[in-house]
Amino acid sequence: LSLIEESIEHKEKIIREDINAAKIVWMQNDPKFKQIIQKADLINADGQSIILASKLLGKPIKERVSGIDLMEEIVSSAHKKQWKVFFLGASEEVVSKTVNTYIDKYSEKIIAGYHNGYFTKEDEKKIVNKINRSNANILFIGISSPKKEYFIDTNSKELNCNLIMGVGGSFDVIAGKVSRAPVWMQKSALEWLYRLLQEPGKMWKRYLYTNTVFIYLVMKESIMKKY
Repeated sequence: LSLIEESIEHKEKIIREDINAAKIVWMQNDPKFKQIIQKADLINADGQSIILASKLLGKPIKERVSGIDLMEEIVSSAHKKQWKVFFLGASEEVVSKTVNTYIDKYSEKIIAGYHNGYFTKEDEKKIVNKINRSNANILFIGISSPKKEYFIDTNSKELNCNLIMGVGGSFDVIAGKVSRAPVWMQKSALEWLYRLLQEPGKMWKRYLYTNTVFIYLVMKESIMKKY
């Protein structure tokens, strides 16, 4: 958080990415996606499975930094430091409710603007121009992977924001569409199960495949380290 705040204060540009089990799996088959993640200025482990795997493989990561928790802290800082935030992603209903939630909690002064996440490749130039005209210091992108990573990679040079950060499904939580898992499930690497129970039709294929492959990759790496 200090690193991000310092970058915004000095009008520097910083791109924050995160990794979880699904992204680790996707990176195996998509070299471009892997490159996009690796060249980010700040990379956090947003998934308890990553923390557990890092310990198992003898290179422990200190702690998980979830996107929604970090976003909440940054919005609070924006209120205190008079920065402006642009919200991009989710449905029109969800993103507008997210914005109104923060207006009620803080002030409309922190809102630079917003746009839903349902746009085509051809629309990206217009959206980038809209974000730049808003004079936003911070851009939160609530779009699923890998679309948001490719959007950032394509447009980061043209965007004038100081912080560009993907936040996945965080807008859905802020807007009250879905709820977060209890803390004990978050710490026990079971947050995926809680989300699966809330959105089974949307998530079951992803978690069945990525979690299985991730476990295989970790076990394979663990065995290779022994020989």
